[in-house]
Amino acid sequence: MTTELTETIPPRMSAEALKGLCQGRVYLPGDDGYDRARMPWAVQVDQRPAAVAVPHSAEEVVDVVRAAAAARLRVAPQGSGHGAGAFAGVDLSDVVLLRMNELTGVSIDAELRIARVLGGTLWDAVVQAAAPLGLAALHGSSPDVAVVGYTLGGGLSWYARQHGLAAHHLRAVELVLPDGRLVRCDAEHEAELFWALKGGGGSLGVVTALEFDLLPIRDAYAGMLLWPGERAAEISHAWAAWTGSAPNSATTALRLMQFPPLPELPPILSGRKVIIVDGVILSPDADAETLLAPLRALAPELDTFERVPASALTRLHMDPEGPTPTVTNSVLLSGLPPEAVDALLEVAGPTSGTSLLAAEIRHLGGAANSPAHAALDRLRGQYLAFFLAIAPNLEAGAVGAVDAARAVQALNRWASGGRYLNFDDNAVDVSAGYDPAAWARLQRVRDAVDPERTMVANHPL
Repeated sequence: MTTELTETIPPRMSAEALKGLCQGRVYLPGDDGYDRARMPWAVQVDQRPAAVAVPHSAEEVVDVVRAAAAARLRVAPQGSGHGAGAFAGVDLSDVVLLRMNELTGVSIDAELRIARVLGGTLWDAVVQAAAPLGLAALHGSSPDVAVVGYTLGGGLSWYARQHGLAAHHLRAVELVLPDGRLVRCDAEHEAELFWALKGGGGSLGVVTALEFDLLPIRDAYAGMLLWPGERAAEISHAWAAWTGSAPNSATTALRLMQFPPLPELPPILSGRKVIIVDGVILSPDADAETLLAPLRALAPELDTFERVPASALTRLHMDPEGPTPTVTNSVLLSGLPPEAVDALLEVAGPTSGTSLLAAEIRHLGGAANSPAHAALDRLRGQYLAFFLAIAPNLEAGAVGAVDAARAVQALNRWASGGRYLNFDDNAVDVSAGYDPAAWARLQRVRDAVDPERTMVANHPL
Protein backbone atom coordinates (compact mmCIF):
# COMPACT_ATOMS: atom_id res chain seq x y z
CA MET A 1 0.00 0.00 0.00
CA THR A 2 2.83 2.38 0.89
CA THR A 3 4.58 1.72 -2.41
CA GLU A 4 1.41 2.37 -4.40
CA LEU A 5 0.85 5.67 -2.64
CA THR A 6 4.47 6.72 -3.18
CA GLU A 7 4.23 5.98 -6.89
CA THR A 8 1.21 8.29 -7.24
CA ILE A 9 2.81 11.27 -5.51
CA PRO A 10 3.62 13.97 -8.10
CA PRO A 11 7.35 14.54 -8.65
CA ARG A 12 7.07 18.10 -7.31
CA MET A 13 5.78 16.80 -3.97
CA SER A 14 8.37 14.02 -3.91
CA ALA A 15 11.14 16.52 -4.56
CA GLU A 16 10.07 18.54 -1.51
CA ALA A 17 11.85 15.87 0.54
CA LEU A 18 15.17 17.14 -0.82
CA LYS A 19 14.70 20.71 0.43
CA GLY A 20 17.30 21.55 3.02
CA LEU A 21 19.97 19.29 1.54
CA CYS A 22 23.23 20.75 0.20
CA GLN A 23 22.88 23.49 2.85
CA GLY A 24 19.82 24.82 1.07
CA ARG A 25 21.19 24.62 -2.47
CA VAL A 26 18.25 22.57 -3.75
CA TYR A 27 15.89 24.38 -6.10
CA LEU A 28 12.40 23.34 -7.18
CA PRO A 29 10.37 24.87 -10.01
CA GLY A 30 9.27 28.32 -8.97
CA ASP A 31 12.11 28.80 -6.49
CA ASP A 32 14.49 31.71 -6.83
CA GLY A 33 17.60 30.26 -8.41
CA TYR A 34 15.87 27.34 -10.16
CA ASP A 35 16.20 28.78 -13.66
CA ARG A 36 19.82 29.73 -13.17
CA ALA A 37 20.72 26.34 -11.68
CA ARG A 38 19.02 24.29 -14.39
CA MET A 39 20.59 26.11 -17.34
CA PRO A 40 23.34 24.11 -19.10
CA TRP A 41 26.21 25.48 -21.19
CA ALA A 42 24.07 24.69 -24.23
CA VAL A 43 21.55 27.32 -23.17
CA GLN A 44 19.01 26.52 -25.88
CA VAL A 45 18.20 23.25 -24.06
CA ASP A 46 15.22 23.93 -21.81
CA GLN A 47 15.77 21.20 -19.21
CA ARG A 48 13.11 21.28 -16.47
CA PRO A 49 13.86 18.73 -13.73
CA ALA A 50 11.84 18.09 -10.60
CA ALA A 51 14.68 19.64 -8.62
CA VAL A 52 18.22 20.92 -9.03
CA ALA A 53 20.77 20.14 -6.32
CA VAL A 54 24.17 21.85 -6.16
CA PRO A 55 26.51 19.85 -3.89
CA HIS A 56 29.81 21.07 -2.46
CA SER A 57 31.07 17.69 -1.24
CA ALA A 58 30.88 13.97 -1.90
CA GLU A 59 28.86 13.59 1.29
CA GLU A 60 26.25 16.00 -0.03
CA VAL A 61 26.06 13.97 -3.25
CA VAL A 62 25.43 10.86 -1.16
CA ASP A 63 22.62 12.64 0.70
CA VAL A 64 20.94 13.76 -2.52
CA VAL A 65 21.17 10.36 -4.22
CA ARG A 66 19.75 8.59 -1.18
CA ALA A 67 16.95 11.13 -0.77
CA ALA A 68 16.10 10.89 -4.47
CA ALA A 69 15.91 7.11 -4.23
CA ALA A 70 13.61 7.35 -1.22
CA ALA A 71 11.38 9.76 -3.14
CA ARG A 72 11.44 7.47 -6.19
CA LEU A 73 13.12 10.12 -8.33
CA ARG A 74 15.87 9.54 -10.85
CA VAL A 75 19.22 11.37 -10.82
CA ALA A 76 21.08 13.13 -13.63
CA PRO A 77 24.62 14.35 -12.90
CA GLN A 78 25.76 17.30 -14.98
CA GLY A 79 28.96 19.33 -14.93
CA SER A 80 29.33 22.19 -17.39
CA GLY A 81 26.33 21.01 -19.43
CA HIS A 82 28.18 20.96 -22.75
CA GLY A 83 26.55 17.69 -23.76
CA ALA A 84 23.02 18.61 -22.74
CA GLY A 85 21.72 18.74 -26.31
CA ALA A 86 20.53 15.14 -26.07
CA PHE A 87 18.16 16.24 -23.27
CA ALA A 88 16.25 18.56 -25.62
CA GLY A 89 12.59 17.60 -25.45
CA VAL A 90 13.21 14.91 -22.81
CA ASP A 91 10.78 14.75 -19.88
CA LEU A 92 12.85 15.35 -16.73
CA SER A 93 9.90 15.92 -14.42
CA ASP A 94 10.89 12.93 -12.24
CA VAL A 95 14.61 13.73 -12.27
CA VAL A 96 16.89 15.45 -9.77
CA LEU A 97 19.53 17.34 -11.74
CA LEU A 98 22.80 17.22 -9.81
CA ARG A 99 24.75 20.27 -10.99
CA MET A 100 28.35 19.52 -10.06
CA ASN A 101 29.81 22.86 -11.08
CA GLU A 102 30.47 24.02 -7.50
CA LEU A 103 32.23 20.81 -6.40
CA THR A 104 35.65 21.79 -7.71
CA GLY A 105 39.31 21.47 -6.86
CA VAL A 106 42.64 20.25 -8.21
CA SER A 107 45.61 18.70 -6.43
CA ILE A 108 48.72 17.36 -8.15
CA ASP A 109 51.39 14.89 -7.11
CA ALA A 110 54.27 16.24 -9.19
CA GLU A 111 56.55 13.31 -8.42
CA LEU A 112 54.05 10.67 -9.54
CA ARG A 113 52.60 12.99 -12.23
CA ILE A 114 49.03 12.34 -11.08
CA ALA A 115 46.21 14.86 -10.80
CA ARG A 116 43.23 14.51 -8.48
CA VAL A 117 40.23 16.51 -9.67
CA LEU A 118 36.86 16.97 -7.97
CA GLY A 119 33.65 16.24 -9.83
CA GLY A 120 32.72 19.64 -11.29
CA THR A 121 36.17 20.98 -12.13
CA LEU A 122 36.78 22.55 -15.54
CA TRP A 123 39.81 21.78 -17.65
CA ASP A 124 41.33 25.24 -17.44
CA ALA A 125 41.86 24.84 -13.68
CA VAL A 126 43.73 21.58 -14.22
CA VAL A 127 45.89 22.96 -17.01
CA GLN A 128 46.86 26.04 -15.00
CA ALA A 129 47.73 23.94 -11.94
CA ALA A 130 49.86 21.50 -13.92
CA ALA A 131 51.74 23.99 -16.10
CA PRO A 132 54.11 25.42 -13.44
CA LEU A 133 55.21 21.85 -12.72
CA GLY A 134 56.10 21.20 -16.35
CA LEU A 135 53.11 18.88 -16.74
CA ALA A 136 50.13 18.74 -19.09
CA ALA A 137 46.73 17.07 -19.07
CA LEU A 138 44.94 15.42 -21.98
CA HIS A 139 42.40 18.24 -22.08
CA GLY A 140 40.04 19.14 -24.87
CA SER A 141 40.00 22.12 -27.18
CA SER A 142 37.98 24.34 -24.82
CA PRO A 143 38.98 25.58 -21.34
CA ASP A 144 35.46 25.53 -19.86
CA VAL A 145 34.52 21.91 -20.48
CA ALA A 146 34.10 19.80 -17.31
CA VAL A 147 36.80 17.20 -16.77
CA VAL A 148 34.46 14.40 -15.68
CA GLY A 149 32.00 14.36 -18.58
CA TYR A 150 34.80 14.77 -21.09
CA THR A 151 36.81 11.91 -19.60
CA LEU A 152 33.91 9.50 -19.03
CA GLY A 153 33.08 9.92 -22.73
CA GLY A 154 36.64 9.17 -23.85
CA GLY A 155 38.38 12.53 -24.09
CA LEU A 156 39.86 13.67 -27.43
CA SER A 157 42.80 16.01 -26.86
CA TRP A 158 45.53 17.79 -28.82
CA TYR A 159 47.79 14.90 -27.74
CA ALA A 160 45.47 12.12 -28.92
CA ARG A 161 47.47 10.77 -31.87
CA GLN A 162 50.56 10.45 -29.68
CA HIS A 163 49.01 9.51 -26.31
CA GLY A 164 45.48 8.19 -26.92
CA LEU A 165 42.26 9.13 -25.16
CA ALA A 166 42.05 10.83 -21.76
CA ALA A 167 40.00 7.93 -20.38
CA HIS A 168 42.94 5.62 -21.00
CA HIS A 169 45.02 7.63 -18.52
CA LEU A 170 42.61 7.26 -15.59
CA ARG A 171 44.10 5.92 -12.35
CA ALA A 172 41.03 5.95 -10.11
CA VAL A 173 37.42 7.09 -9.95
CA GLU A 174 35.37 7.92 -6.88
CA LEU A 175 31.63 7.91 -7.41
CA VAL A 176 28.31 7.62 -5.67
CA LEU A 177 26.42 4.60 -6.94
CA PRO A 178 22.64 4.68 -7.49
CA ASP A 179 22.12 2.98 -4.10
CA GLY A 180 23.92 5.85 -2.38
CA ARG A 181 27.24 4.12 -1.66
CA LEU A 182 30.42 6.12 -2.20
CA VAL A 183 33.04 3.82 -3.75
CA ARG A 184 36.55 4.15 -5.09
CA CYS A 185 37.50 2.02 -8.05
CA ASP A 186 40.76 1.43 -9.89
CA ALA A 187 42.53 -1.40 -11.69
CA GLU A 188 42.56 -3.53 -8.52
CA HIS A 189 39.35 -2.48 -6.75
CA GLU A 190 35.94 -2.65 -8.44
CA ALA A 191 37.94 -3.38 -11.59
CA GLU A 192 34.93 -4.13 -13.79
CA LEU A 193 33.27 -0.85 -12.87
CA PHE A 194 36.57 0.96 -13.45
CA TRP A 195 36.79 -0.56 -16.93
CA ALA A 196 33.25 0.62 -17.69
CA LEU A 197 33.91 4.17 -16.52
CA LYS A 198 36.81 4.52 -18.96
CA GLY A 199 34.70 5.82 -21.80
CA GLY A 200 31.35 4.30 -20.77
CA GLY A 201 29.64 7.62 -20.05
CA GLY A 202 27.59 8.91 -17.15
CA SER A 203 25.06 6.13 -16.56
CA LEU A 204 26.85 4.35 -13.72
CA GLY A 205 26.87 6.85 -10.87
CA VAL A 206 27.78 10.37 -9.83
CA VAL A 207 31.52 10.90 -10.10
CA THR A 208 32.88 12.98 -7.25
CA ALA A 209 36.60 12.72 -8.09
CA LEU A 210 38.97 11.47 -10.77
CA GLU A 211 42.66 10.68 -10.62
CA PHE A 212 44.64 10.50 -13.84
CA ASP A 213 48.13 10.59 -15.27
CA LEU A 214 49.67 13.84 -16.47
CA LEU A 215 52.16 14.11 -19.31
CA PRO A 216 55.68 15.51 -18.90
CA ILE A 217 55.01 18.24 -21.46
CA ARG A 218 56.06 21.81 -20.66
CA ASP A 219 55.54 23.28 -24.12
CA ALA A 220 54.70 22.29 -27.67
CA TYR A 221 55.02 23.54 -31.23
CA ALA A 222 51.48 24.71 -31.89
CA GLY A 223 49.36 27.31 -33.62
CA MET A 224 47.20 27.94 -36.65
CA LEU A 225 47.47 28.64 -40.35
CA LEU A 226 44.72 30.76 -41.91
CA TRP A 227 43.75 31.43 -45.52
CA PRO A 228 40.81 33.33 -47.07
CA GLY A 229 37.75 31.22 -47.73
CA GLU A 230 38.06 31.40 -51.51
CA ARG A 231 41.08 29.08 -51.22
CA ALA A 232 39.06 26.44 -49.36
CA ALA A 233 39.24 23.78 -52.09
CA GLU A 234 43.00 24.10 -52.56
CA ILE A 235 43.79 24.07 -48.84
CA SER A 236 41.34 21.33 -47.91
CA HIS A 237 42.72 18.93 -50.49
CA ALA A 238 46.30 19.80 -49.52
CA TRP A 239 45.66 19.20 -45.81
CA ALA A 240 43.86 15.91 -46.43
CA ALA A 241 46.79 14.67 -48.50
CA TRP A 242 49.27 15.96 -45.89
CA THR A 243 47.58 14.01 -43.08
CA GLY A 244 48.15 10.78 -45.00
CA SER A 245 51.81 10.79 -43.97
CA ALA A 246 51.75 13.00 -40.86
CA PRO A 247 53.47 11.36 -37.87
CA ASN A 248 51.60 10.56 -34.66
CA SER A 249 53.32 13.53 -33.02
CA ALA A 250 51.01 15.84 -35.02
CA THR A 251 47.35 16.22 -34.05
CA THR A 252 45.64 18.77 -36.30
CA ALA A 253 42.24 19.91 -37.51
CA LEU A 254 40.88 21.61 -40.62
CA ARG A 255 38.03 24.11 -40.26
CA LEU A 256 35.87 25.94 -42.74
CA MET A 257 34.53 28.94 -40.83
CA GLN A 258 32.32 31.94 -41.43
CA PHE A 259 32.21 34.66 -38.80
CA PRO A 260 29.52 37.30 -38.30
CA PRO A 261 30.65 40.93 -38.43
CA LEU A 262 31.15 41.50 -34.72
CA PRO A 263 33.36 44.25 -33.30
CA GLU A 264 34.70 41.98 -30.56
CA LEU A 265 36.29 39.71 -33.19
CA PRO A 266 39.72 40.53 -34.59
CA PRO A 267 39.55 42.13 -38.07
CA ILE A 268 41.10 39.06 -39.68
CA LEU A 269 37.99 37.07 -38.61
CA SER A 270 35.10 39.54 -38.31
CA GLY A 271 32.61 39.15 -41.15
CA ARG A 272 34.88 36.79 -43.08
CA LYS A 273 34.90 33.26 -44.46
CA VAL A 274 38.21 31.57 -43.76
CA ILE A 275 39.85 28.17 -43.75
CA ILE A 276 42.06 27.23 -40.81
CA VAL A 277 44.48 24.43 -40.01
CA ASP A 278 45.41 24.32 -36.33
CA GLY A 279 46.99 21.81 -34.03
CA VAL A 280 49.88 20.63 -31.93
CA ILE A 281 53.15 18.96 -32.91
CA LEU A 282 55.08 17.14 -30.18
CA SER A 283 58.44 17.35 -31.92
CA PRO A 284 61.56 19.52 -31.76
CA ASP A 285 61.18 22.82 -33.60
CA ALA A 286 63.30 21.78 -36.57
CA ASP A 287 61.26 18.61 -37.13
CA ALA A 288 57.97 20.48 -36.72
CA GLU A 289 59.03 23.14 -39.22
CA THR A 290 60.00 20.47 -41.74
CA LEU A 291 56.64 18.78 -41.26
CA LEU A 292 54.72 22.03 -41.71
CA ALA A 293 56.72 23.17 -44.73
CA PRO A 294 54.24 21.86 -47.37
CA LEU A 295 51.37 23.75 -45.70
CA ARG A 296 53.41 26.89 -45.19
CA ALA A 297 54.35 26.77 -48.87
CA LEU A 298 50.68 27.55 -49.55
CA ALA A 299 51.31 31.08 -48.25
CA PRO A 300 48.84 31.38 -45.35
CA GLU A 301 47.55 34.84 -44.55
CA LEU A 302 48.26 34.15 -40.86
CA ASP A 303 50.80 31.72 -39.35
CA THR A 304 51.00 31.49 -35.55
CA PHE A 305 52.79 28.14 -35.24
CA GLU A 306 55.66 28.42 -32.76
CA ARG A 307 56.89 26.96 -29.50
CA VAL A 308 54.25 27.84 -26.86
CA PRO A 309 53.57 26.86 -23.22
CA ALA A 310 51.29 23.86 -22.81
CA SER A 311 48.92 26.09 -20.85
CA ALA A 312 48.17 28.07 -24.03
CA LEU A 313 46.63 25.10 -25.82
CA THR A 314 43.19 25.25 -24.17
CA ARG A 315 42.37 28.34 -26.26
CA LEU A 316 44.22 27.44 -29.45
CA HIS A 317 41.00 26.30 -31.14
CA MET A 318 39.04 29.47 -30.31
CA ASP A 319 36.06 27.47 -29.04
CA PRO A 320 33.30 29.70 -27.60
CA GLU A 321 33.50 30.10 -23.84
CA GLY A 322 30.60 30.60 -21.50
CA PRO A 323 27.01 29.44 -22.09
CA THR A 324 26.37 29.40 -25.83
CA PRO A 325 23.33 28.31 -27.85
CA THR A 326 24.57 25.85 -30.46
CA VAL A 327 23.37 22.96 -32.58
CA THR A 328 25.81 20.34 -33.83
CA ASN A 329 26.20 17.05 -35.64
CA SER A 330 29.11 14.72 -36.30
CA VAL A 331 30.31 11.60 -38.08
CA LEU A 332 33.40 9.40 -37.83
CA LEU A 333 35.07 8.79 -41.18
CA SER A 334 37.12 5.79 -42.28
CA GLY A 335 39.08 8.01 -44.68
CA LEU A 336 39.20 11.40 -46.36
CA PRO A 337 39.79 10.85 -50.10
CA PRO A 338 39.51 13.73 -52.59
CA GLU A 339 35.86 12.82 -53.27
CA ALA A 340 35.05 13.27 -49.58
CA VAL A 341 36.75 16.66 -49.53
CA ASP A 342 34.69 17.71 -52.55
CA ALA A 343 31.50 16.55 -50.82
CA LEU A 344 32.42 18.57 -47.74
CA LEU A 345 33.05 21.70 -49.79
CA GLU A 346 29.75 21.33 -51.62
CA VAL A 347 27.71 21.45 -48.41
CA ALA A 348 29.92 23.54 -46.10
CA GLY A 349 32.33 25.46 -48.33
CA PRO A 350 32.33 29.25 -48.83
CA THR A 351 29.89 29.13 -51.77
CA SER A 352 27.52 26.53 -50.26
CA GLY A 353 25.20 29.00 -48.54
CA THR A 354 25.40 27.04 -45.30
CA SER A 355 24.47 28.61 -41.96
CA LEU A 356 27.21 26.68 -40.16
CA LEU A 357 29.72 28.67 -38.16
CA ALA A 358 32.23 25.82 -38.45
CA ALA A 359 32.69 22.66 -40.47
CA GLU A 360 35.58 20.80 -38.93
CA ILE A 361 37.60 17.68 -39.68
CA ARG A 362 39.86 16.36 -36.91
CA HIS A 363 42.65 13.99 -37.82
CA LEU A 364 42.56 10.82 -35.68
CA GLY A 365 44.64 7.67 -36.12
CA GLY A 366 47.76 6.85 -34.17
CA ALA A 367 47.18 6.18 -30.49
CA ALA A 368 43.56 7.37 -30.79
CA ASN A 369 42.91 4.19 -32.75
CA SER A 370 45.15 1.86 -30.70
CA PRO A 371 43.20 -0.56 -28.47
CA ALA A 372 43.31 -0.03 -24.70
CA HIS A 373 41.72 -1.83 -21.75
CA ALA A 374 38.68 0.40 -21.56
CA ALA A 375 34.99 0.43 -22.44
CA LEU A 376 35.85 2.88 -25.21
CA ASP A 377 39.04 1.14 -26.25
CA ARG A 378 39.68 3.33 -29.31
CA LEU A 379 37.96 5.62 -31.79
CA ARG A 380 36.64 3.78 -34.82
CA GLY A 381 37.59 6.19 -37.55
CA GLN A 382 40.56 7.97 -39.06
CA TYR A 383 38.85 11.38 -39.07
CA LEU A 384 36.06 13.05 -37.12
CA ALA A 385 33.79 15.51 -38.92
CA PHE A 386 32.00 17.98 -36.67
CA PHE A 387 29.53 20.69 -37.68
CA LEU A 388 28.35 23.58 -35.51
CA ALA A 389 25.87 26.42 -35.91
CA ILE A 390 24.97 29.17 -33.49
CA ALA A 391 21.29 29.01 -32.43
CA PRO A 392 20.26 32.34 -30.87
CA ASN A 393 16.59 31.53 -31.55
CA LEU A 394 14.44 28.57 -32.56
CA GLU A 395 14.42 29.49 -36.24
CA ALA A 396 18.21 29.77 -36.45
CA GLY A 397 18.54 26.53 -34.50
CA ALA A 398 16.26 24.69 -36.91
CA VAL A 399 18.16 25.97 -39.95
CA GLY A 400 21.50 25.10 -38.33
CA ALA A 401 20.34 21.60 -37.45
CA VAL A 402 19.25 20.99 -41.05
CA ASP A 403 22.58 22.23 -42.42
CA ALA A 404 24.58 20.16 -39.94
CA ALA A 405 22.56 17.03 -40.77
CA ARG A 406 22.97 17.75 -44.48
CA ALA A 407 26.75 17.91 -44.03
CA VAL A 408 26.78 14.58 -42.21
CA GLN A 409 24.63 13.03 -44.94
CA ALA A 410 27.06 14.25 -47.59
CA LEU A 411 29.92 12.41 -45.85
CA ASN A 412 28.04 9.24 -44.90
CA ARG A 413 29.55 7.40 -47.88
CA TRP A 414 32.85 7.47 -45.97
CA ALA A 415 31.40 6.92 -42.49
CA SER A 416 33.16 4.29 -40.40
CA GLY A 417 29.95 3.11 -38.74
CA GLY A 418 31.15 4.07 -35.27
CA ARG A 419 30.32 7.14 -33.21
CA TYR A 420 32.21 9.38 -30.82
CA LEU A 421 29.49 10.22 -28.32
CA ASN A 422 31.26 13.22 -26.80
CA PHE A 423 30.69 14.97 -30.13
CA ASP A 424 27.05 13.90 -30.36
CA ASP A 425 24.75 16.54 -28.92
CA ASN A 426 21.68 14.78 -30.30
CA ALA A 427 19.88 11.62 -29.29
CA VAL A 428 21.64 8.81 -31.18
CA ASP A 429 22.08 5.05 -31.15
CA VAL A 430 24.43 4.88 -28.17
CA SER A 431 25.49 1.32 -28.94
CA ALA A 432 27.22 2.58 -32.11
CA GLY A 433 29.79 4.24 -29.85
CA TYR A 434 31.20 0.88 -28.78
CA ASP A 435 32.45 -2.44 -30.01
CA PRO A 436 29.54 -4.95 -29.76
CA ALA A 437 31.32 -7.01 -27.11
CA ALA A 438 32.08 -3.89 -25.07
CA TRP A 439 28.46 -2.75 -25.38
CA ALA A 440 27.19 -6.07 -24.03
CA ARG A 441 29.71 -5.90 -21.19
CA LEU A 442 28.61 -2.34 -20.35
CA GLN A 443 25.01 -3.53 -20.12
CA ARG A 444 26.05 -6.17 -17.59
CA VAL A 445 27.89 -3.59 -15.49
CA ARG A 446 24.88 -1.29 -15.54
CA ASP A 447 22.56 -4.15 -14.61
CA ALA A 448 24.79 -4.79 -11.59
CA VAL A 449 25.02 -1.22 -10.30
CA ASP A 450 21.73 0.28 -11.48
CA PRO A 451 19.18 -2.45 -12.24
CA GLU A 452 16.27 0.01 -11.97
CA ARG A 453 17.89 2.53 -14.34
CA THR A 454 17.65 5.41 -11.91
CA MET A 455 20.69 7.22 -13.33
CA VAL A 456 19.97 9.53 -16.25
CA ALA A 457 22.68 10.39 -18.80
CA ASN A 458 22.64 12.27 -22.08
CA HIS A 459 23.77 9.06 -23.82
CA PRO A 460 22.37 6.28 -21.62
CA LEU A 461 23.67 2.73 -21.56
